[in-house]
Amino acid sequence: MISPGCAAADDTIHDKVDEMPTYKGGNDALMKFICDNMEYPKEAANSGIEGRVVIQYVLEKDGSVSARKVVKSVSPQLDAEAMRVSRMLPGKWTPGMIKGEPVRCHFSLPFVFKLQ
Repeated sequence: MISPGCAAADDTIHDKVDEMPTYKGGNDALMKFICDNMEYPKEAANSGIEGRVVIQYVLEKDGSVSARKVVKSVSPQLDAEAMRVSRMLPGKWTPGMIKGEPVRCHFSLPFVFKLQ
């Protein structure tokens, strides 16, 4: 049994941290991976659908991703493509930190779809 006052301390998912999580290789490597792997869905392109899909992750203390969900939707096609690419992201992240300790936290990542 977990004693009162200690329950779920390790399971808390923080929205604010002292140090934000970072992708291995930094923001440039993350954006390059997304640009190299994202494909504009033909149906959305043919319909002129553009926008920004936001995927929210739960980043674990060890830098792994335990959950992802669409928190800002544009269309089913663009949402699905953003989710597909987000699942492909290789490697681990440097976790969010509070007072120098790794914590579970939310992290949101935008996927911008713009027709040229």
